[in-house]
Amino acid sequence: MKNVFTVGNYLLDRLSELGIRHIFGVPGDYNLSFLDDVIEYEGIDWVGNCNELNAAYAADGYARVNGIAALITTFGVGELSAINGIAGSYAENVPVVKITGLPTTKVINDGLYVHHTLGDGKFDHFSNMFKEVTVAQTLLTQENAAQEIDRVLLSCWREKRPVHINLPIDVYNKPINKPSKRLLDDIVSSNQDALHQLLTEITPIINQAKSPVILADYEVYRYQAQEMLQHFAEKTGFPVATLSMGKGVFNEEHPQFIGVYNGDLSSPYIQQRIDQADCIISIGVKLTDSITGGFSHGFSEETVIHIHPFSVKAKNKKYAPVTMNEALLSLSNEIEQRNFEDLNIISVNSQTTKDQYVVKEGMITQKCFFERISHFLKEKDVLLAEQGTSFFGATMMPLPKDTTFIGQPLWGSIGFTLPALLGTQLADQSRRNILLIGDGSFQLTAQEISTMLRQQIKPIIFLINNDGYTVERAIHGEDQVYNDIQMWDYQKIPDVLGPKERSLTFKVQTEPELEEALEAAERDRDHLIFIEVVMDRDDKPELLNHISKRFATQNI
Repeated sequence: MKNVFTVGNYLLDRLSELGIRHIFGVPGDYNLSFLDDVIEYEGIDWVGNCNELNAAYAADGYARVNGIAALITTFGVGELSAINGIAGSYAENVPVVKITGLPTTKVINDGLYVHHTLGDGKFDHFSNMFKEVTVAQTLLTQENAAQEIDRVLLSCWREKRPVHINLPIDVYNKPINKPSKRLLDDIVSSNQDALHQLLTEITPIINQAKSPVILADYEVYRYQAQEMLQHFAEKTGFPVATLSMGKGVFNEEHPQFIGVYNGDLSSPYIQQRIDQADCIISIGVKLTDSITGGFSHGFSEETVIHIHPFSVKAKNKKYAPVTMNEALLSLSNEIEQRNFEDLNIISVNSQTTKDQYVVKEGMITQKCFFERISHFLKEKDVLLAEQGTSFFGATMMPLPKDTTFIGQPLWGSIGFTLPALLGTQLADQSRRNILLIGDGSFQLTAQEISTMLRQQIKPIIFLINNDGYTVERAIHGEDQVYNDIQMWDYQKIPDVLGPKERSLTFKVQTEPELEEALEAAERDRDHLIFIEVVMDRDDKPELLNHISKRFATQNI
């Protein structure tokens, strides 16, 4: 039977074809036999996680860098543990293939009261739950496997959202024909009539605008349109801003980059450029409360041309199917290029001077920490910032060229970024990965450091220890006990969770101590670096201070 091509082989071949080289998850008796095939499969490595939620977070991080990811859990208990992570991927358009190992087809058909069920003989409760947070679902049989695997994987790839594959443990080893063609042979293209109409009707609007601006966001990341965005910007000459969910999709050192827009919490210059623009070319944008200063954006919908992955919308008219890349390329060839000086572009680089950081005596503050980290970053780094203090502090830091920025401002599940770091670093081990995470978030998913040490990856982790849930304190209950957490001896965690020789840890409270730790991190490429940074409980980034008041008002 070893030479027989099976349903499991077909699924793994397709995952490999899409570029997946690691699969995350947790073993359970309904997936164990299939995991044997995963272990034997050349080109894909199994990464076992501490729990299924962490596996889902890790897959999300992997997909954000790699383009797509996969995880495997067992039925019921395993898949429900993972569903929060899958929901976050759904909310933020991250393509993750969720594979669930099911009991045998006979057990399901006979409605037997087996373990990991609700004891009612029904086996579709959990797959029904996943329908709310996935774009395609399937229950594989020997007869439908080839067609169904291709269908759901194409949905995952094209829609950039999770899918759910249910694989009964007696189906994975059934014989099946090999695929006759590659999965992505049929690419999605624009309707030429819709594209022509778009150019005819939209080009004059843009050319007649006196103060056009480009506003880009996270869908540019998901559809790998960064190069096309830069081409479009340089061909038109327009200023470019991003929202924090898409921070880094445009080179922040580029002379046309004017900053990160946060509604009326933005700097006066960028607020004026966006809110008073007479034409906003909005590329891959979704306006949420966390990234607009609590819906404080001041521009009119009438000024916006929405460019999304498969459609363009302007003046209440929709042009579809038109792909983002083709729309940008075609428009860039038609729009009249503007002069840099005539558009009065003040780039981020000219708004602030990035002087050499000067170390002072005294305790570390949020302000000096993020200022120092901005100097620590290098080109092509991957920077993850946990929701809360870290995200809102990092949002305002300038990024070097080709830096990838990862946060989760829409779903906002605390603890997400630590397992996501495992995924991002495995996705590309040639890049330096840096995590900024608070102590409250860290306590939810800290055990995944053990997986990092087992995988022998070497990211840099900054644990901001400010004694509790700072973002929640800022919103409500500043001194309430529910915002307190047990103090851990954080710097010892890596030594507890893995071999001491694989990590290097520091605990810093002053600026000189932070400087020593950063200098060591710069020199060392052989260890996971863990730096506990102690700060005052009530100190917080300025943006978080403002946005938390908006959230508090919003919740009344």
